[in-house]
Amino acid sequence: MPRLYFNSTRYADLPLHYGRVPTWLAERMTKLGGAILESIVLEYGQSSVLQRLSDPFWFQALGAAMGMDWHSSGITTSVMGALKRAINPRFDDLGIYICGGKGKHSRNTPNELLTLADRTGLNGNELVRSSRLTAKVDNTGIQDGFQIYMHSFIVTKAAEWTVVQQGMNDSSGMARRYHWHSEQLKSYVENPHTFIYGKNQGEILNLTDVGAQPTKAGILQIVKEDPGRMLPEIRRIVMPSHHDVRAEDVDLKRLGSILTLAHEKEIGDFESLLLLEGLGPRTLQSLTLVSELIHGTPSRFTDPARFSFAHGGKDGHPFPVLTKVYDETIDHLKTSVEKAKIGDTEKSDAIKNLTLIAQHLERGFEPAPDAFDKVIAKERTQASQYGGRTVSGKSPAAGDPHQLKLF
Repeated sequence: MPRLYFNSTRYADLPLHYGRVPTWLAERMTKLGGAILESIVLEYGQSSVLQRLSDPFWFQALGAAMGMDWHSSGITTSVMGALKRAINPRFDDLGIYICGGKGKHSRNTPNELLTLADRTGLNGNELVRSSRLTAKVDNTGIQDGFQIYMHSFIVTKAAEWTVVQQGMNDSSGMARRYHWHSEQLKSYVENPHTFIYGKNQGEILNLTDVGAQPTKAGILQIVKEDPGRMLPEIRRIVMPSHHDVRAEDVDLKRLGSILTLAHEKEIGDFESLLLLEGLGPRTLQSLTLVSELIHGTPSRFTDPARFSFAHGGKDGHPFPVLTKVYDETIDHLKTSVEKAKIGDTEKSDAIKNLTLIAQHLERGFEPAPDAFDKVIAKERTQASQYGGRTVSGKSPAAGDPHQLKLF
């Protein structure tokens, strides 16, 4: 089964953002997140889900596609909460379980792991040790001013695990999210560099394996290391403080190719070629971005703000969440998953091809200078007809949308 390798241990810096996720969005996030992860399991396996979750760029892109604010700290707790609700009841089918969470749920991680171990025969004590070590390293071993308040431990039936945890620094107004992956974690003492993108460059060690004692010793050794030496060795993403989505936050060639695929008349025949008849252009745009989350290679997620153009954002950036489009995307994705389970892969293959065609269109593509602002203006004008909503309420009705040349 093909595997796409992502970064190993790294972190993301995000502006602290307080607020709540409304029920209408939380329910959709659970459905979409579950369908995306199930699609990845079916196509690439359980390990690929963990590889993606351990990559801060992919994780940020996922949260943006799910309707969260593309750059804020709230993505972490909201996305992990949605995935936990979607995945845990289906552990027997998908083989992935999420423990922990925010605050008191974080502190309950050991109990959840031990309960899972009793149910499955996994080495619960070893998993608890890994959970505590990763939290200890990020909270104490690296003195960066961030105190861990959220800890999620994602584990498979094969005892492979990923940790997504977040710390808060009130003085700087920032949060820092840390990502770990057992299959790609190396000794910090023997080889402090983590690989970035591409093929794995060395021996892959699993910390839950009885033969991984040298790596565990290396992790413990990090507590004694100078933070000034360690931090440059860790791959990170730092999100900007501005709340709105700006042109400089997005790869316009990538966004433009997706919008062209979805909206330009001369490419309309792709719908029948892809066996996606009846799919409107706006849902096709969203489904293409979701397709990239499932099938895209690591280098495709360096501009996570682009994925907010799938369904919008709950605070209205870059435009309100388009609930009707969101629901159609979920329906198409869930249908493709259910059909694939019984051997009918036509629709799942069609969704996979969306991202391949969009990438093909990028070649030689040059967006118009004012295209970005026009796209956002058009989306906001049309928001009401697509069930646009934000945390403040529903989008007001508008007149006939002004037809704009997108790219």
